[in-house]
Amino acid sequence: MIVQDLGQMAYRAAWAAQDEAHAAVVAGGDERVLLVEHPAVITFGRRSGQEKHLLASSQRLGELGVEVVHSDRGGDVTFHGLGQLVAYPIVRLIDHRLSVGGFVHRLEDVVLAVLAELGVTAHKDPAAIGLWVQRPGQAGESAKICALGVRVRRGVSLHGIALNVKTDLRYFELIVPCGLVDRTVTSLQQLLGPGAPDMAKVKEVLARQMCEAFAMDA
Repeated sequence: MIVQDLGQMAYRAAWAAQDEAHAAVVAGGDERVLLVEHPAVITFGRRSGQEKHLLASSQRLGELGVEVVHSDRGGDVTFHGLGQLVAYPIVRLIDHRLSVGGFVHRLEDVVLAVLAELGVTAHKDPAAIGLWVQRPGQAGESAKICALGVRVRRGVSLHGIALNVKTDLRYFELIVPCGLVDRTVTSLQQLLGPGAPDMAKVKEVLARQMCEAFAMDA
């Protein structure tokens, strides 16, 4: 698997890069994972009726410089911004004997391993895709640290995961994240404070875990 670090790139430009990588993998090229940070953008998935989960007016979004994009991924509305690591694995599911659901669970397992290596215990929620953590001092309340939304086209995956590293969480107040009312979000910085890893470290761990996860049965 080839790891491509796109640095900071607008959502639409990264989407075009995904399509280019997808075409190469469909044609038999090496699988790859794209790593990127997006400037502030709210994206909608393919599910209908998500606009009701956008809480801010167009004027407010303009003032904040937040773009809005309707994507072709699965899932509901989410926010991407600097300080959040987005990973787009472009893989042939058949090579790994994975269904779409199995692929989603594989990605969740990758992020669980990444967070564990970075000192954070996370868990899955059978009622909500993504990864969750127990908030310090708030028993029974989980906060989302990683969102997930994918698409599979011609047997090859697109889109992926968004892990909050040092994201400005105030932006999530503009939406109902993933359409889940009364569920909060968190970040590695919020959980670990000054000891939180920097983006370079998180990229290194995620890239390694992703490559290991998709090399085991290729």
